[in-house]
Amino acid sequence: MAPSFSIQFIETALFCTTPFALSYADPNQKWLIRKHLLKLLQNYPDFNLSNDTFIHNDGTTVNLLNVSGYLNVSESSPSIHLTIWLHEDYPSMAPMVFITSNSINPIRQNHPFVTPCGVIITPYLQTWSYPGCNLSDLVHNLVKIFSCDHPFSYSSESSFTHPSLASKREAVDRLSGMLHYDVAAFQAKTSEEIEELSVVQDEMKERAGVIRNIGSELEHERKRLKERATELAEKADVLMNWLKVNNDPKAIGVILGDEIEEAFEATDEKSKVMLYGLAADEAIEDAIYALDKALVQGVVSFDIYIRQVRILAREQFFCRVQHPQIDEGSGYTH
Repeated sequence: MAPSFSIQFIETALFCTTPFALSYADPNQKWLIRKHLLKLLQNYPDFNLSNDTFIHNDGTTVNLLNVSGYLNVSESSPSIHLTIWLHEDYPSMAPMVFITSNSINPIRQNHPFVTPCGVIITPYLQTWSYPGCNLSDLVHNLVKIFSCDHPFSYSSESSFTHPSLASKREAVDRLSGMLHYDVAAFQAKTSEEIEELSVVQDEMKERAGVIRNIGSELEHERKRLKERATELAEKADVLMNWLKVNNDPKAIGVILGDEIEEAFEATDEKSKVMLYGLAADEAIEDAIYALDKALVQGVVSFDIYIRQVRILAREQFFCRVQHPQIDEGSGYTH
């Protein structure tokens, strides 16, 4: 039986009519609260009664009874300080239950039934229904739950394999805890996969940019080659017209597929000089190009490269001075 001073405190607090009266209006409700509190104190005599102001999440302020005490769920685990506030519509509404933690015993992260701020959200409270639920059974349910999964961070693992988990209520608690940890593991794995996919997505975006640049360069090269082909076709037309005007039988042979060298045989001294100068200029250009490649590939040193280029440039200069008909840079004659 509950101590007489506890009975007196409950009756005085519930039936007081002063301005400090509690927020329980219905007389039948008050007697039910008295009954439930006495049963709770009978089963857990170390709990203490009190009344104080409670502020709901919506800012509503009410004067409520509360009961607090320590739960010892096992010899090897720390005690759990519990505070139970009786809602102004109790027992129709579930009580508000909180855990008090400290720096020595902080609430473990990702606990299935306790939020980081200490609010308890068990299936028993979420499915609260009077007359099937009461304070004494609530505390008993919390002892069962916390003996399997302690809310403080002293333990690295939680298990829902306690042999006493046999009732329907305890089976629901066990299933809720297992689902909570399964969902947490799935979310962690999903987050990891999302992060990996984000990295892959960034790489794909980077590669897509590279491919776009390559495509743009290829398109530019295609246009340039098309313009070059058009230019060469125009020059071929000019050459064909020249060959037709001069009526050179060797040129006709070129058109018909005969040997090319015979079509460009010099017929007079001036043509021979000009052809020789053009050939010399092209030969020097080819030599300089070959030296450029050799320098890039590391076949020749930079000193040798500079020395040979200077000699070839000097020869090309004198060649072009002697043959002004050569168009510098292109190798074509005016």
